[in-house]
Amino acid sequence: MSTTQVPLLELAETYSCPLYVYDAAVIEKQYNRLVNAFADIADFRIHYAMKALSSVAILQYFKQLGSGLDTVSLQEVQLGLHAGFSPDEIVFTPSGVSTDELEAVMRLGVSMNIDNLKDLEWMGTHYPEVPVGVRINPHVMAGGHANISVGHIDSKFGISVHQLPLVHRIRQNTGMTIHGLHMHTGSDILDVGVFLHAAEILFEAALTFPDLACLDFGSGFKVAYGANDTETDIEELGRLFAERFAQFVTDYGQSVKLMIEPGKFLVSESGYFLAKVNGVKQTTSSVFAQLDSGFNHLIRPMLYGAQHPIYNLSNQEGKMRFYTVVGYICETDTFAANRKIEEIHEGDILAFANAGAYGFSMASNYNSRYKPAEVLWYKGKAQLIRAHETFEDLIKNQFFLKD
Repeated sequence: MSTTQVPLLELAETYSCPLYVYDAAVIEKQYNRLVNAFADIADFRIHYAMKALSSVAILQYFKQLGSGLDTVSLQEVQLGLHAGFSPDEIVFTPSGVSTDELEAVMRLGVSMNIDNLKDLEWMGTHYPEVPVGVRINPHVMAGGHANISVGHIDSKFGISVHQLPLVHRIRQNTGMTIHGLHMHTGSDILDVGVFLHAAEILFEAALTFPDLACLDFGSGFKVAYGANDTETDIEELGRLFAERFAQFVTDYGQSVKLMIEPGKFLVSESGYFLAKVNGVKQTTSSVFAQLDSGFNHLIRPMLYGAQHPIYNLSNQEGKMRFYTVVGYICETDTFAANRKIEEIHEGDILAFANAGAYGFSMASNYNSRYKPAEVLWYKGKAQLIRAHETFEDLIKNQFFLKD
C-alpha cells in the first residue's frame, strides 16, 4: 500500500468519489529537489508547466513556492494572471495558434516563444519592438511514448535547428530582438545524456545570437511509477548541467538566465485518484473490477499506456488477487489489465497513485458524465479546491432549439 500520510479513505468518504487528492508537501519536496539540484547556477528559474495541473489553488501554491509559469494557451495565461502571477512571471510557448492569440497574449505583457517561421516574420514585421524567444527543434528523440516525444525531426513543434539561417535573416530584415532560445524534447526523459546532448545543440545555436537574456531547456523529467521503476537522476543532471552552463556563459561573454519548465515532475507523485467499485464481474476469462469512473476522468492509461499503481484502500491487508480494472464508459476503458490488487468487493475505494499530472487537466464530459472534485491536502488539512460538477454545470452553456 502507498506510504502517504494523507487520509485518503477518509477524504473519499467526506467528499465522495470520483475524487482527485493532491498532497502539497510532495509538490514542495519535488520543487525543492530541483532548486537544490541546480543551486550552483546563479540565475536559475523554474516555470511550472501548468498544462499538467491547472487548478487555480495549485497555481497559487506554486506562486508561494517562488515558481513562474509555462503556458501554452491564452486561457492558461489568463488563469495564471487570475491566480496572482504577474505578466513577467509567465512565459507563453504555443504551437500553431492564430496571430490573434499571439497578439492577445502580447497585449497582456507576457513574454512568448515563437515556434514557426511564419509567426516569427509576422511578429518582426508588425511588432519589431517586442522581444521574443524562439523555440528550436533539436531533432533529438526523447520521451517514453510517441505522443509525448516532441523534439524529433517529424514533430510539429519548434523551428528546425537547420533553419537557423532563416531565423537570422528574419531577425536582421525586420530589426526585431530575439532575447531567448527554447527547446523541449518531450516527457519521460530517463537518460541524462540524451537531455545534455539536446542541450548542447541549443548551446551551439545560442552562440550565433547576440544579447540573449534567457535559455529555456523545457523539462520532461521522468518520475517513478512504482517501487521498482526508475526516474531521471535530477541531482546528477543538475551537477553536470551546472558545469556545462558555466562554460557556456564564459564562451558567450555575458550572463544568461537558465530556465526549466517541469510539469509532471512537480505534481505527478502528489496526486491520487480515488474511485468506488460499482461491482466485481467474473467472465470466462477475466475478473473485472468496475469503477464509478472511466477515461473521462483518467485517460492516461488508455492514451499513453500509463501504469498507475492501484491500491484497495478499503482492504489494505487483503489477499492479493488479479483483476482487470475498468470504467463505466460506453467504450473499452481499461485502467489496468490482469493487475495484482488487494481483494476487491463492491463498494471498495481504489486509489490510483501518481495521478497528479494530466489527470484532471485531461478530464472530459464524455458520455455526459460529470467531472470529479479536487481536494488539496495542505498543512495537515483538506481543502476542497474544485467541487463535483452538477447537471447545472453540464447544461449552463447549452440552449434549446428555437422554431
